[in-house]
Amino acid sequence: MWDNPRLLNLASNVLIGIAVTLFAYTGVQMLLRSPLFPLQEVVVRGDLKNANREEITNALDGIGGNFFAVDLAAVRGRLEQVAWVRRVDARRIWPDRIEVRLEEHVAFARWGQVVGDLQSSGLVNTFGEPFAAEMDAVAQAQLPLFAGPAGTEGELARRYRRFMELLAPLDMTPNRVVLTARHAWQLQTAGGLDLELGRDSAELVEQRLERFVAAYPESVGRLSQAAAGAVTRRHVDLRYPNGFALRVAGWKG
Repeated sequence: MWDNPRLLNLASNVLIGIAVTLFAYTGVQMLLRSPLFPLQEVVVRGDLKNANREEITNALDGIGGNFFAVDLAAVRGRLEQVAWVRRVDARRIWPDRIEVRLEEHVAFARWGQVVGDLQSSGLVNTFGEPFAAEMDAVAQAQLPLFAGPAGTEGELARRYRRFMELLAPLDMTPNRVVLTARHAWQLQTAGGLDLELGRDSAELVEQRLERFVAAYPESVGRLSQAAAGAVTRRHVDLRYPNGFALRVAGWKG
């Protein structure tokens, strides 16, 4: 071996590499433990309307020590446990500060389950993500109610926006959107209209709703005007290829 220059060069390079690695590791450890770079300040930024500031302060309690040693992933994890906090971005600002930027959930709808009477069991944000948080009862009652199988919150939010667009010419807004376990769609409006849209097939449910909106002024709209005081709820079944069926509570024959 000692007479082989190639092996000697290889062994030398390996030893130098090990030495450099150990030196770097030692330097990093000294830097992390050094009292020369204390963390002086944690700054929280963000447009916070619902998140509890005391909970945020408690979540940040104990963060201190060395500027380089602060575990930013742990900081993010602790803050993401605070109600109404959707996303956390944390970064180091040289020489002695950590800046934390919080993004709140924006409540878009209540969330329920398709079991018996629909009851709100959580909230859905504007990204179609479920979350749990306390909310004023009056404000919560003004949100639409979504219900469907777990994991379909995003699909319900997307479809709700489209249903709103389609019903806008009738000055109607859905206050309840249901996706059943069989993936059939149901809508309810505050004006007493229940719409049975069925499932997507060769014809999407949006196409059925669009056809109904076009026919409404000369059909259901006129019936509603004729029975203005007597109508409570109207149930419209749109699961027909060339029309729809209407059932009105209180009407016979």
